[in-house]
Amino acid sequence: MKTIYTSFEEAVKEIKDHSTIMVGGFGLVGIPENLILSLVERNVKHLTVISNNCGVDDWGLGLLLKNKQIDKMIGSYVGENKEFERQVLAGELEVELTPQGTLAERIRAGGAGIPAFYTQAGVGTPLAEGQEIRNFDGKDYMLVTGLKADFTLVRAARGDRNGNLIYNKTARNFNPMMAAAGQMTIAEVEELVELGALDPEHIHTPGIYVQGLVEGQQEKRIERLTLRQHA
Repeated sequence: MKTIYTSFEEAVKEIKDHSTIMVGGFGLVGIPENLILSLVERNVKHLTVISNNCGVDDWGLGLLLKNKQIDKMIGSYVGENKEFERQVLAGELEVELTPQGTLAERIRAGGAGIPAFYTQAGVGTPLAEGQEIRNFDGKDYMLVTGLKADFTLVRAARGDRNGNLIYNKTARNFNPMMAAAGQMTIAEVEELVELGALDPEHIHTPGIYVQGLVEGQQEKRIERLTLRQHA
């Protein structure tokens, strides 16, 4: 049985200043928004955050940025976050940009216990400066390291008391691989069910990777609303 937290504040109480955290999601899809809000309220500082991007200015990880709680961001793009861009250009935020596929593989490698691997992505660009380069089958590849975190925050549609998780459609994104790469993984679930309620064939994250769960509903904001134009 995993730890079942009674509040989002309790779920993040062990995250301290200078922690490295992975946060699932892509834009605003599949982000553990209530756990992020609780981190904002706790005002935990000097965080290193590993996530695909930093959301938008007024929601998700953008709130941590606005509150100056993030010292370093490891992700694949700046996205539509103006505060993110401002802090980078002002030298207030350290950023490690990584090609999206490489970022995903670095996280997967960290969860699988693989310390480093070679990739062709980024060879011949500033990303390769200072990196080890090797030639395989006539092509150059550079060495990149796997990623791990002190804490991982993920969001799932359903979870049981053993920590098994099921994600909803595209909210699956980075969440499963991040769940495996955190020393302590905390899952924000929309529905907490009893043991045996989940079909074993449909589980996306086995409970072995999850240490704690908290149940709650999300606001689920839309990053950019697009409507069909009627003729």
